[in-house]
Amino acid sequence: MTTLTLAQVIEAAHGSANPPLTDVDLEESISGFAVDSRSVGPGAVFVAIAGEKVDGHDFAQDAVSAGAVAVLSNRDLSDVPCIVVDDPVLALGRIAHWYRTNALTATVIGVTGSSGKTTTKDLIADVLPGNVVAARGSFNTEVGLPLTILEADASTDYLVLEMGMRGVGHIRYLAEIAEPDIGVVLNVGLAHVGMMDGPEQIARAKSELVQALSTEATAVLNADDPAVVAMAEATKARVTLFGESESADVRAESVSLDASGRARFSLRVGDAPAVSVALNLHGQHFVSAALAAAAVAHTCGVAVAHIASALEAAGPRSPLRMEVRTSPDGVTVINDAYNANPDSMRAALKTLRSMAGGGRTWAVLGEMRELGDHSLPEHDAIGRLVVRLDISRLICVGSGTKVMHLAASNEGSWADESVWVEDASGAIEILDRDLQSGDTVLIKASRAIGLEVVAEHLLAGEGETA
Repeated sequence: MTTLTLAQVIEAAHGSANPPLTDVDLEESISGFAVDSRSVGPGAVFVAIAGEKVDGHDFAQDAVSAGAVAVLSNRDLSDVPCIVVDDPVLALGRIAHWYRTNALTATVIGVTGSSGKTTTKDLIADVLPGNVVAARGSFNTEVGLPLTILEADASTDYLVLEMGMRGVGHIRYLAEIAEPDIGVVLNVGLAHVGMMDGPEQIARAKSELVQALSTEATAVLNADDPAVVAMAEATKARVTLFGESESADVRAESVSLDASGRARFSLRVGDAPAVSVALNLHGQHFVSAALAAAAVAHTCGVAVAHIASALEAAGPRSPLRMEVRTSPDGVTVINDAYNANPDSMRAALKTLRSMAGGGRTWAVLGEMRELGDHSLPEHDAIGRLVVRLDISRLICVGSGTKVMHLAASNEGSWADESVWVEDASGAIEILDRDLQSGDTVLIKASRAIGLEVVAEHLLAGEGETA
């Protein structure tokens, strides 16, 4: 990060120094910010956040002992140097906004959508030239986004930010901190619908990103999603459309999948000649993410040939998202256990079907959380889809998937084609007993279910990337 002094941090945070901090040189440069006392390094500012289970203020002394020069806190902790603020999270956002507007010259790109944000963010970072700083993993909250901004410095050419949403006004707040030059909206689906009043409110919340853009900015919108296309009316920014639709400025033509479920297509930007692209990612749904990344790069002036070659070279950056490996026993394991919603679940199942080859297909599925009143019908629909796709075996894990198992049974699965188990250990027991070399297994659930342990068990030993 660019040199930032304690005095500047105090001013940007609208904070005040407690007595122990007055003994510190306020013109001293800090090394960064940390929200976990275990990751504090010398010269850092520790942000003490009071969570539901743990209060960071309780670890302030540990942070200082580890080298923190100050603690951003909501009260005077008399035994440690503190920058006292109203709310450490809000203060962190103010610091990041000050830093973005006063210290950075990077082109700032914000990405939101119901699904695919992290993959798209990663692909954007892959296709852009120069020095790119992108959010780590799913750093997309009111804490993660400011921390990502504060990782950039004067040499950063592009800053790629992911913007998550838990309610109306959340993305607006993140956009006010980041002031994006380019805002990308991928889709409007049912992810987190349990926190909202239906898909229409999700669309309104996602549109807060494009509403925040200036007339000099660019809104990159999915031409294949009507709810996203409609957002063009809500922004003052220039609009670039991506998708498979003929109306898209950046579009894919002649999409196909190879035997490993990896997409091939012709990339066309405007009236320029099409360029062939062969993705190294498993699943047709990654075409949309690739097109969004291509649209961002095109907006930034990157040549189409470079975009195509960069997309072909890109592989998975973030873990537990359609990671495909081969176990020591010759089983192909698709580890997509990071998260799940109806759209991503359908996409993953279709990818599993396309990768069947000559072996059997297995879907080990856990609950999709945060769906509210949509939970029962959406789990029912997934169970029926498994049967319609002719997936060989379905293992439903946990109490939230009983309706999925019942739906599969009602749709036509018989004998042990669909089973319900209480937990991951039950799924592992069945897999250990019945898996054969040449089979393909998809493992997917919401993050809290923790189904990645199934993939870890299957891949124990020397697996290969498929």
